[in-house]
Amino acid sequence: MGIFNWIAGGMLALTAGTAPALAAGQAIAGQDNPELRALITADDSRAWDAVGRLNMGDGAFCTGALIAESIVLTAAHCLFDKRTGRRFESDEIEFLAGFRDGRAQAYRGVRQTIVHPDYDVKDKEIGRIARDLALIQLDQPIRNGRIVPFATHEGPATGDKVGVVSYAHDRAERPSLQELCHVLARQAGALILSCEVDFGSSGAPIFVFQDGQAQIVSVVSAMAEVKEQKVSIGTSLEQPLAELMAQLEKGDGVFHRAAPPVRRMSAGESRRAGSAKFVKP
Repeated sequence: MGIFNWIAGGMLALTAGTAPALAAGQAIAGQDNPELRALITADDSRAWDAVGRLNMGDGAFCTGALIAESIVLTAAHCLFDKRTGRRFESDEIEFLAGFRDGRAQAYRGVRQTIVHPDYDVKDKEIGRIARDLALIQLDQPIRNGRIVPFATHEGPATGDKVGVVSYAHDRAERPSLQELCHVLARQAGALILSCEVDFGSSGAPIFVFQDGQAQIVSVVSAMAEVKEQKVSIGTSLEQPLAELMAQLEKGDGVFHRAAPPVRRMSAGESRRAGSAKFVKP
């Protein structure tokens, strides 16, 4: 049996073999501030407009974040149909930066997607999560004074405070911010976190705050349970992100297509999410 068990509802349960990674008495999910704050107004969301919703296929969605004007960071499993395992074509994916209440600050199609070369959608072991990372190259860069790509950071350490901004099935129309959660443990290239996530949160950026600036240290890969408490699992960025960027620079991505003109969607057209269709959050 692997380190993770896949169980109903898209949750993962950590087996007893992973429990020693948590210090005795260490707080887990629900011990930090469990409240998510909806980013309702333009002022609320201004600092987070580089986080957006990724719409895929017929109604599925994840969360992603800009790390450059034309590059979105997300989870690799987001790019696969959870029912069939088929990888989505680029023209089935759209990034809605700063999406809130039916409108986005920017809408972009996708030129190519790059999945970590060692990621296997069929793998059930913790190593899969350590490689659950992807880059999406947009068909046009986003150059908007409100939308500033995030820097990435090579932390965090166990015990560090982090935050997460995400969409989810019950808050698909606006993102929510959880400013206080913690890194509970690091194991096999994955981070165990007390952050609250749900379906649709896959690929959501996990931040540390350096000198008042949010920097991405991980992305949400899965939900899990430790000692009957819910936690989230993130992918450590250090090596996997460097490998993905090297692929991008070499032009080793897949599913290329010609860059079309930027298309603006109406509010009605953009309300496509419904319920998230992912086994993981």
